Amino acid sequence: MQPKYSKHIFVCTNERPADNPKGDCTRCGGNEIRLKFVQLINQHGLKGKVRANKSGCLDACEMGAAVVIYPDNIWYTKLKMDDVEEIFNTSILADGVVERLAATEQTWVELQAIRNSKKINKN
Repeated sequence: MQPKYSKHIFVCTNERPADNPKGDCTRCGGNEIRLKFVQLINQHGLKGKVRANKSGCLDACEMGAAVVIYPDNIWYTKLKMDDVEEIFNTSILADGVVERLAATEQTWVELQAIRNSKKINKN
C-alpha cells in the first residue's frame, strides 16, 4: 500500500491552564512552529507529499515545543522557531537528523526527573 504522504510532521499544539505545572507546547510556540513547517512545505512544492499537522499532547510538554516526524520516528524537543528551517532541510529534504535537537534516551530521563521533582515539591 502506498502511503498518502512521504513524511508526516506532528507538531504539539496542546493547551493547558496557565498554572498547570506541565506547561504546554502552545505557549512554547507550537502553533507558530507548525505554520512555519506549512510555509516551507509550500515553498518547496511538497504540498500533498509532506503534511504538517497539529497534534494533541505528545506527552513531552515539560521539554518545550515537541515535534515528531513519521515514518522516520524522529522526536524533536525544546524547539524554537529558529530551529524549524534546519529541521526541515535536514529531516524532510535530506532524510537526516538534527542531532543537537533530537530526543535521546537522556531526553526521556530528564523528562522523568522533571516530573519526579514536581511530585516531590507537591508533597
